[in-house]
Amino acid sequence: MTSPLTTSAAASPTVRWTPRLWGTLLVLCAAMFLDALDVSMVGVALPSIGADLGLSTSTLQWIVSGYILGYGGLLLLGGRTADLLGRRQVFLIALGVFALASLLGGLVDSGPLLIASRFIKGLSAAFTAPAGLSIITTTFPEGPLRNRALSIYTTCAATGFSMGLVLSGLLTEASWRLTMLLPAPIALIALAAGLKLLPRSAREKDHNGYDIPGAILGTASMLLLVFTVVQAPEVGWTSARTLLSFLAVAVLLTVFVRVERRSAGPLIRLGVLRSGTQIRAQLGAMAFFGSYVGFQFLVTLYMQSLLGWSALHTALAFLPAGALVALSSTKVGSVVDRYGTQRLIAAGFALMVVGYALFLRVDLDPVYAAVILPSMLLIGAACALVFPSLNIQATNGVEDHEQGMVSGLLNTSVQVGGAIFLAIVTAVVTAGAPENATPQAVLDSYRPGLVVVTVVAAAGLLITLTGLRTTRRAQPSVVVAKSTLKDTETERVPVRD
Repeated sequence: MTSPLTTSAAASPTVRWTPRLWGTLLVLCAAMFLDALDVSMVGVALPSIGADLGLSTSTLQWIVSGYILGYGGLLLLGGRTADLLGRRQVFLIALGVFALASLLGGLVDSGPLLIASRFIKGLSAAFTAPAGLSIITTTFPEGPLRNRALSIYTTCAATGFSMGLVLSGLLTEASWRLTMLLPAPIALIALAAGLKLLPRSAREKDHNGYDIPGAILGTASMLLLVFTVVQAPEVGWTSARTLLSFLAVAVLLTVFVRVERRSAGPLIRLGVLRSGTQIRAQLGAMAFFGSYVGFQFLVTLYMQSLLGWSALHTALAFLPAGALVALSSTKVGSVVDRYGTQRLIAAGFALMVVGYALFLRVDLDPVYAAVILPSMLLIGAACALVFPSLNIQATNGVEDHEQGMVSGLLNTSVQVGGAIFLAIVTAVVTAGAPENATPQAVLDSYRPGLVVVTVVAAAGLLITLTGLRTTRRAQPSVVVAKSTLKDTETERVPVRD
């Protein structure tokens, strides 16, 4: 297993970050915050969008699915493009496109145009996410310095996801267009700051050419996979259309693997997946995000449809989990330094399983503090431990010129896992939907979905346990860490107990 401490730098000590380092990290955090914010914020606004634009339920679904399709389908290409064309350039261009698409989404008066703007936003996020993560992993040296940066970065993603629920509840009260427009000014501010602060990165010179066939096959297979999974609950999992689509995905992926094995400059170097640590990180990411998205979907339905809570009331119910993640941002990196990623991921998945299982106690008249809050706090603690640790584990031990590739692969696992398991949860709940739709019968139909969510998290725990090491880690030595930014050399500081 690749440890976050087994590096040539042998784990940097506590160091002082220069203002420029902080500025760089904040720009990257802003982009990740916007990606997560956009995913969660649109859901609450859908009823208002449908009423204003006269859209059917099936059309409204594509406002969400269009973003997922662009994001999940193009992440592999986005990650490799960042390596080949320069991380800074790719990040800034994609961030500018994200801002323009946000502006377009808030001004259109047509359902198809709104869906198109959402697809473009997802597409741009597919380039900013892996480029941003690879900028961090190539700017901050592996060890405590990078662990701290990644813990803050991933916390911004979790915070954006939680804040999106609250902000959408507030903004939709005024106009759904504000939920679409909000990311635009934030993205433009981040873009302006990024032009001054982000380190310049050279294009990869010895890349043995561009893997055009691999890019086409990889993108096509991911787009078709996400499209098939998103549509399966509506058209039927056993329908001819769904089965043929899955068959086509399998064929495309098979050809893709053969092309990558023969390519001199592959989109994905398949050798990276021979590492058990890397495989556990990718599968863990799928189980983590897939279970959480399914849980949030069911809990939102439960609170709004059965309990009659408002969108804002529902958002506030999720807030403790997001607040717990935000408050832990500066602490997780040091915990990873001490215990390693594998132990934290295992502990986080264990908390997640307990949190999901406890939620099975809910009824039609729950006491929030006694029934719902414990689950939210456990899940928040789990997110604080698992998400940063997965990012650290996936990117440790990877050469700089492949950081974009691995970052794109990790983000693809997150998005595909979310799409697949949400579709499965939806199918399970739909299959158990009662003919006599009494509130209790509807609640009972939700429980199998909650069981699926719990089982997915338990699977993530089991996958993590297969690579768990029990040996204690050596105390890190004192070194001087230097970032790749100009004039940002860190200072030697005594290590405190």
